[in-house]
Amino acid sequence: MSLYDDAVLVLKGYEDQPELCQAYLDQLAAHPDGMWKACQTGHLTASALVIDPSRARVLLTLHKKLGMWLQMGGHCEPGDPTVEAAALREATEESGIAGLALLRGGPVRLDRHPIPPPCHWHFDVQYAALAPAGAAETISDESLDLRWFAYDEVAGVADDSVVRLLEATRARL
Repeated sequence: MSLYDDAVLVLKGYEDQPELCQAYLDQLAAHPDGMWKACQTGHLTASALVIDPSRARVLLTLHKKLGMWLQMGGHCEPGDPTVEAAALREATEESGIAGLALLRGGPVRLDRHPIPPPCHWHFDVQYAALAPAGAAETISDESLDLRWFAYDEVAGVADDSVVRLLEATRARL
């Protein structure tokens, strides 16, 4: 199965945010290259909020290009077998944490947001990744910083999409 086919199946099985989910499916139907960064009208991305429920905290990255505290994530790559695998790869690469495990049940949220030209939109499929006990993070080349934040600190440092992702993740836990 192709990554494109997997994305369509994941989205068709996603029961929340029906209007936004349909917009994702419409984008893919109109753009068979909609999995890739080269699709300038917009493309799918995969992300994961790294969470440590035992210590009531999340790991955020200070994004190098945007200068914002965000969950780990980015573009799908040709070697990614699934959208879920892309989210886990991105979370592992950007956090430096081995042994992350995605929260069961598929995507936690969807978030479509504008990005600077030449592209127009990221159609982000958002997951949550559980950090193993004693996880030690390592800053990647894509980050200015990595930092653990208590749940109640997130709204003070991150945008609303990260806050909504944390709320949805906590509800699923």
